This record gives sequence, C-alpha cells and structure tokens, in this order.
Amino acid sequence: MSAVEQKWDDGLIARRVAGRAVRGDTAADAGPVRRADEPAGGGRGGRGGRGGYDDGRGGYGGYDGDGSGDGGDGPPPPGGTYAGALKARLDALRDLLGLSATRLDPRTVAEAGRVLDEAAARQRLSLRHTVVAIAGATGSGKSTLINALAGVPVSETGLRRPTTAAPIACAWSEGAAGLLDRLGIPGRLRRRPLAGGDGDDALRGLVLVDLPDHDSALTAHRDQVDRVLGLVDAVIWVVDPEKYADAALHERYLRPLATHAEVTFVVLNQIDRLPGDAIHQVLDDLRRLLDEDGVALGEHGEPGATVLALSALTGEGVPELREVLGAFVQDQHAATRRLSADVDAAATRLRPVYVGQGRPGLGERSREDFTARLAVAVGATAAGEAAEREWRRNAGRACGTPWLRLWRWYEALRTPGGRTGEPAGTTPPEEEPTARQRVEHAVRVVAEEAARGLPAPWAQAVREAAVRGARGLPEALDELAANARDPQSGKRPLRPAWWPVAVLAQASMTLLQVYGGLWLVGQIVGLLEPGLMPPVLVMLAGIVGGPLVEWACVVAARGPARRYGQETERRLREAAAGCGRAMVLDPIATELMRYREVREQYATVSGGRTPTG
Repeated sequence: MSAVEQKWDDGLIARRVAGRAVRGDTAADAGPVRRADEPAGGGRGGRGGRGGYDDGRGGYGGYDGDGSGDGGDGPPPPGGTYAGALKARLDALRDLLGLSATRLDPRTVAEAGRVLDEAAARQRLSLRHTVVAIAGATGSGKSTLINALAGVPVSETGLRRPTTAAPIACAWSEGAAGLLDRLGIPGRLRRRPLAGGDGDDALRGLVLVDLPDHDSALTAHRDQVDRVLGLVDAVIWVVDPEKYADAALHERYLRPLATHAEVTFVVLNQIDRLPGDAIHQVLDDLRRLLDEDGVALGEHGEPGATVLALSALTGEGVPELREVLGAFVQDQHAATRRLSADVDAAATRLRPVYVGQGRPGLGERSREDFTARLAVAVGATAAGEAAEREWRRNAGRACGTPWLRLWRWYEALRTPGGRTGEPAGTTPPEEEPTARQRVEHAVRVVAEEAARGLPAPWAQAVREAAVRGARGLPEALDELAANARDPQSGKRPLRPAWWPVAVLAQASMTLLQVYGGLWLVGQIVGLLEPGLMPPVLVMLAGIVGGPLVEWACVVAARGPARRYGQETERRLREAAAGCGRAMVLDPIATELMRYREVREQYATVSGGRTPTG
C-alpha cells in the first residue's frame, strides 16, 4: 500500500466495509472530477490587473435605493422588489405575525421577524449581485479555493491555524458596496479578482466571502461565521477527505439548513490526496450523509444542493466549479431562493404553534351541552317545577274553602319560616357554591372541547377567553333565576277564564253552609218550625260541595300549571343560553375565527403545504 493510500485509509471517515461494491464507479457518477493529467484551466498566475485591496472610497459603487445599485456593468437587475409567490408569502408572514402578536411569545416569532427584516434589507440592495460564502473547517482549503477562483491571493494561506480571522470578500463587478457594508466587511478586506482572466464574464455579479473556520477554537470566529451565514445568498461548504463527516458540520450547519439545499454547494477538496477509486467512495458517502441530513441533492435535473470534487491546490475540478457558479450567478435568483428557503425554515419552526391535530372548533353538540349545563346550574327545571307548584297553590287558595284558608293562615303564623321550615329570606348555604361550581365546570368543559386539536398557544388563548367571559356569569345567572322566580314583578300568575266560576261556586257552597247553620240555629231557639233534615242537608251540601269544588279546581289547574311551569323553564333556559353565548361562546368563537385566519396565512407562508385540519 502506498503512502497516500495508507494516509487515506487511516484518516477517512467513510464508513465503508472492505470489499463492498462501490457505487458510481464511473467518472460521471463521481461528479466533475478532472484527471490529474488534464490541464487545470483557469490559471491566473501573477498579481497584476485589477487585483488587490479595495481603496475603501466607494470603488465598488453605491446603492441608489431601488435595489439596482448605482454602477457597474452587466445585465440589468431583475427588479428591486420581490414578486410572485415570494411576495405573497412575505406579505402573509407579515400578516401572520401581526395576527399572532398578542397570542404568541415574542421569542417564538423572533426568527420569523428576523426573516422579514432581512428580506427588507436585501430588497434595498443590489439584486443583480450574488453573495456566496465559502465556509469550512480548519485546514479544508477554503482560502486556497477562493484564491484559485479569483486568480489573486485574496485570502492568506499557510500552515498556521486558523489563517482566516475575519471575513474577506472578493467582488467580480462594481456596485456591491452596499452588500459588503451589510456583511460588515471593511474596505481593507475587500478584494477584486484578476482582470481579464477566464470566466470573468461568467462570474460577473459574484461576491465571494471567505469565512473563518466554523470549528475554530475562538468563539469570535464561530460567531462571525454564524452571522455572515445568515446574510449571504448561497454557501459553498468546503470539506476534506478526513473531516467531511464531522458531526459539528452536519449537526450544527447542514442539518438545520437542509431547506436551503438550492443555494448550497458542497465541495470535496483535496482529492489529490486520494487514490482514484477512493474519490468515488468518498463522494458516495458524502451524498449519503447529506441525504441523512435531509439535504436534497441536485441530481438528474432536480433542484437541490450541488456536490463537486476538486483540488484547489492543483486546480483539478476548479473550472467545473467556476462554470457551475457562473450559471448560478447569471440566473440572478439566488437572493430570492435564499429568502424563500428562509421563509420555509421559519414556517417549519412555526408549524407547532399554528398547525394542530384534526379539525378544531366548537360543534353544535358542544354548544347544546354547554347550554344544558347552564340550565342545570341556573336551576331552570327546578324553577319550572316551582312555578307549576305556585300556580297550583294559587288555584287552591282561590278556590279553597274559607275554613281551609283560615287553617293555612294559622299554620303560617305558627311557623316563622313559612311552610318550608327555613328562615325567611335565606338560601341554603350549599346552594350558591354548588351553582357556581356547576357554572365553572360547564365553562371548563366547553373551553376544553373548543381547544381540542388546537396548537398549545391558541388552545391557551381559547381557555383564557372562556375564563375571562365567565367571570361574571354566575352572578348574571343568579339574576336571571331571581327574575324567573318572580316574572310578574310581584303579581300572581295569570288565571284561566273558569276561575271566577269556581270562586262563585265555592262562595255558593259557603253560603249554603251558613244558611243551613242559621236555619238549624233558628229551629233550636224556636224561631222556626222544627225539622232537622232540611237544614242538615243544606249544610251537608255546602260542607261536601266546598271540598269537591276545590278538588275539581285542582284537577282542572294541572294542565295550565304544567304549561306555565314549562314556559318558565323555557324562558329561563333561553335567558341562560343567551347569557352564556354572549359571555363565553362568542369570545371562544372570536378566538377560533382568529385561529382560522392565521391558519390561512400560515398555509400561504408554507407554500400551501399545510395539511387540512
């Protein structure tokens, strides 16, 4: 085994079993890898021409306010504003955050707000420039690659690590000053490529940014990487055969940025250190790892990340990268693709707070159950029964015998609390707490049913709306119940038309008793002729007829009394239902309507991929 093969076998994290058949054993499968004996192309030896430092005096042009830049050459920009689906999604995201401002924790929507801010900031700058960051681990060859692309020593290379301490930019055309200011790259770290070299026209509009090492031991360097990655239009990840499977790269960057596959390039550098067959193996394993990260690969004409293999040191594969970059830059859609990917990522992060399970809402059955529970809490059935008893009692009083009324009056005097034996004007101590507990239980049940299937923040908003509305509900129901007990404002219930006849009949029976008694007394004192039977029969007719008239009235009053009680119960049920609807159901419906609005907006933000529910 050669020294190169031994080094690759010891350091490669390929996870391949010896002897396993190698997929893609052709150069086509391996990607655009040039043979070692082919010319590297794109050579730019020398430091002359337009290379060197930016003078910091506006040499890159300025920004004229419409997103087009103020100078430079090349084709006109596609426009200073976003259009089509992206504009609709940004508008929907802005509306979504506005509708959710009082419902969600500001920290939950902070990232989505940052996307809107970055969209506005990027829109104000040149859309004909494409900002591409070159990122990688220590020793991956980032600086060597950007130097090879530019043809001038843009970034310092060497054995000392880390070499790149701050982002360094190289722009292929004028008018990128605003973009570089946004990235926070000072004029002393701005470069220009070698003038007149191969690929200058194809790369016109490109701005390459060499980043510090993402695995640097210095926290400031890692912070710089994270900051710039959030601002650029695309990223070239440079990996080497030894650390392409590094967990820090995949877990911290590639996996979270899986939605940004269309603006992602993954370049396997230093292939000159690998034997021929090993290149295909490493590329296959790299693609497998990217697939596990959820990064779609742009193969067979499908959109996704571009995977290339090259050697920045020898120039092998660099022309292919320059060609791919040129097509990418000339398309002039990198900024909108990056922003669209940012919106996708924001929608994915927001999904748990906007998408629930099933079809949330408050059905008719839940409303009816809530109304029934309020009717129980307000005592609608008991009030109806009490009204029926009162009706029948009034019938008995109006049609009863005078002697029975005197007896009832006497009993009432003997019992201070009335017929119930309870102190007058008091309520059983357990009645009010029980009614309140029933109301609270009814509100909790309907709130839980309405919140079922909602995301946690919106379910909480529904519960809070129900609780706020129910704060005065027990008192309102108590007032309704009090009014139902005395619906006539102190007047007795209405009486049927036959009641005067019954009263006249009862009076007649009383007169018969009085007449018979006086007749009998007259016979006893000798004022009248003796004859016991006639006065006794008259008195007996009055004595028996009075209770019979009273009984007949009680029987006849059952129907009207029942209807009166049912009407009282219905009136109290409707009043309780109206009170519950206004104080609890309507606020719940308002929250559910607000949630439906945000769901519609979220569906637009997510590109219509939100499942119904």
